[in-house]
Amino acid sequence: MIDAIIFDMDGTLVQTERLKAISYAKAVVELCPNCVTKDQVIEAFRKVVGRSRREVATFLVDEFDLGFEAIQRMAEFGVNTPWQALVRVRLNYYEAMLADPDIIKNNQWQHNVTVLNQARSIGCKVGLATMSRCKQTQRILDILDFRDRFDFVATRDDVEHGKPDPEIYKLVMDELDVRPEKTLALEDSPSGVLAAVNAGIHVVAVGTPFTTDHLLEADFIDNRWVVENPADLPHVLEQKITEIKR
Repeated sequence: MIDAIIFDMDGTLVQTERLKAISYAKAVVELCPNCVTKDQVIEAFRKVVGRSRREVATFLVDEFDLGFEAIQRMAEFGVNTPWQALVRVRLNYYEAMLADPDIIKNNQWQHNVTVLNQARSIGCKVGLATMSRCKQTQRILDILDFRDRFDFVATRDDVEHGKPDPEIYKLVMDELDVRPEKTLALEDSPSGVLAAVNAGIHVVAVGTPFTTDHLLEADFIDNRWVVENPADLPHVLEQKITEIKR
């Protein structure tokens, strides 16, 4: 039987991955308006969805050869690397979106939120393992009135290594006092799924427009546990829990 369910946040409970993609796209176009389009950046973002801020920004700087443009902005933000400059430009856009509570409320993934509510109703321990920073995480949880829905919340600020490293999942399991074989993770990205797999946790991956194709191509999760249609989530979860009981 399952003692705990650990949820990812970005792309799983809230469509913040879409908002992040838009913010990165606007930032890259601001740095180099004549060499790239927003659609190109959003497509590139799909390759690194779910990874740490540093990894995503470094990838985009390299992918679109933004080194020179980003260096020109480093002094403005008091940073020492091109990727940090891109992050600072991007945060201006992202924080503006987060400042509007309606944007967050209107971008919930209701099918996964329903699972969260059901888990709590049956007394299952519930954790959150997100690669968002603490400040952003707490703001989103406050807007959605989710603070009291988790027994423990871990963010990127709580671990040294981001997903796909299993550190954050091991931290949440330690704090919840549960074993991997009695724990289920709900994730949306390949890096998140791999982090849970590396921690020895059972995983159901709920795909999004950014991640479904990558999840189906991955060799570290059986396609039976990749949910392409949200309507199939209850059935897939039932099958997964039945398998765990065996």
